[in-house]
Amino acid sequence: MVQRLHLVFGGELVDPQKNQFKNVDDIHIVGMFPNYDSAYAAWKAEAQRTVDNAHMRYFIAHLHRLRDEETQASATEELE
Repeated sequence: MVQRLHLVFGGELVDPQKNQFKNVDDIHIVGMFPNYDSAYAAWKAEAQRTVDNAHMRYFIAHLHRLRDEETQASATEELE
């Protein structure tokens, strides 16, 4: 079975019209989730919790899309 990991994270943006964080050190890592449904539930909870701050945004990163299992591993992945 293919694992489809998702990362939920967010923070305060410089401008609500853009995706640039005000302070990268303050990014809130909500967590890593094994499927989209659980990631979406976590994203929705954080988005609703911070709804009063127009500059706060949360995102779901589809980590499984960053890695193509058919592509040969890089040298750093080969290190033990």
